[in-house]
Amino acid sequence: MKFSALLSGLIVFSVCVQGAAMSDPVDRPEGFVNAQKFIHGLQADIRYFGSNNFVGAPIRGYEAPACILSIQAATALREVQAKISTYGLGVKVFDCYRPAQSVAHFVEWAEDLADQTMKTKYYPEVDKTRLFELGYIAARSGHSRGSTMDLTLIDLKSGEELDMGSGYDLFDPLSWPSDPRPTAQQRANRAFLQTLMIENGFRGIKEEWWHFTLNDESYPDTYFDFPVK
Repeated sequence: MKFSALLSGLIVFSVCVQGAAMSDPVDRPEGFVNAQKFIHGLQADIRYFGSNNFVGAPIRGYEAPACILSIQAATALREVQAKISTYGLGVKVFDCYRPAQSVAHFVEWAEDLADQTMKTKYYPEVDKTRLFELGYIAARSGHSRGSTMDLTLIDLKSGEELDMGSGYDLFDPLSWPSDPRPTAQQRANRAFLQTLMIENGFRGIKEEWWHFTLNDESYPDTYFDFPVK
C-alpha cells in the first residue's frame, strides 16, 4: 500500500509538472495569449526587447521577448502559419502587442533631436525633425489594442527571411508595399505576404510591408498598457 501510494503521488506530481510547463502563467488581461506558445513553430525576433531597433536601446514595457496578441488575432495568425507551412514557409514576428508606455518611449526618443545613433540604419533619408509629420512616430499605436503585428516570412529549411527589399522598421518610402524600386522577386514576396494576410482576415497599411491588423479587432477602442512578459 505504501509503495502504491508513493507511485500514485509521483504520477500526480509528474502530471502537474508537465501541465505547468505547458501553461502560460504570466498575468495579463483575459483575452490575450502568448502567440509563441499558442502557434506551433512561430518564430520571433522581438526587436524592442533588445537594442536592434531604431531607438538603439531596449524599449520601456518590454520585459520579455514575447509576442502577445488577442486570442482572435492569434487564432487568425495560426491559420496563416498552418497554410504557408505547406509551402515550406513560416512566420516570424518582430512585434505584436505594444504597451502604451512603449509608444511614449518612442515619442520621447523622437523629441530628442540630439540622439541620431541609429539614423544610418533606420532613417537615413529622413530628417528626425519630420518623424511626426511623416507619420513614422505617433502618440498612439494600433499595436496597443492587441490585434496588430509586424511580421515577415521565413524559409523553414534554412530559417532565412524572405527578401522583402527593405529592412524592418526602415523609415522610408522603400518600405511601402507599392514601391517600385525592389526587384521583381522582392515585390513578389511582398505581394505574397499581403495576399496571404488579407485572405486570412487582416489588413495592411500603405507605408509598411510588415504591418497587419485583424479586421475584426477584439478591442478596437482600447489602448492597453500592461507590460510584455
